[in-house]
Amino acid sequence: MNLANKLTLLRVFLIPIFVLFLLWQFTSFNILISLLIFAIASITDALDGNYARKHNLVTDFGKFLDPLADKALVMAALVCFVQLGWAGAVPVMIILFREFMVSALRLVVSSGEGTVVAAGWSGKLKTAFTMIAIIAILFLQGLVAIGVAVPALLITIVSQVLVWIATALTVYSGAEYLKAYWHVIDTNK
Repeated sequence: MNLANKLTLLRVFLIPIFVLFLLWQFTSFNILISLLIFAIASITDALDGNYARKHNLVTDFGKFLDPLADKALVMAALVCFVQLGWAGAVPVMIILFREFMVSALRLVVSSGEGTVVAAGWSGKLKTAFTMIAIIAILFLQGLVAIGVAVPALLITIVSQVLVWIATALTVYSGAEYLKAYWHVIDTNK
């Protein structure tokens, strides 16, 4: 297994640790610790792909696992945000639906055409923005958790705007995937 795939696996293994620190409030620094874990996991997303392309180590396993690890990391954070009251259920359900749709589409394409569909530009943008948005929300909530006076209304507005922008990018990239691979599911051809 090459280094890029190991970095992707590290991201997968960090997910339950991130969730544990985010949801189990045993210290006022929990949220900041979960922020650090999420940031490290997010950085591995950039590192694994760049390393694989630079050293010509792109594999079907990596093309499959990398976006799956991204989805799992982001969805874990967003579902926790809903539980904590930091994000609304509607945008998170929209994002979740898109992730399932694109994953199913990838499976159909890979079984029908024999290829693994790599993440496209809009999907990468959506993932990067969503990870940055999650980091920003964790940072703001972490400041509050350690006693820094941040207006609650500001946190709410910033969080909602970031989540809805992520949702819009998610819908756009999902539509782009659907359009690009419609020929696979169009039974009239």
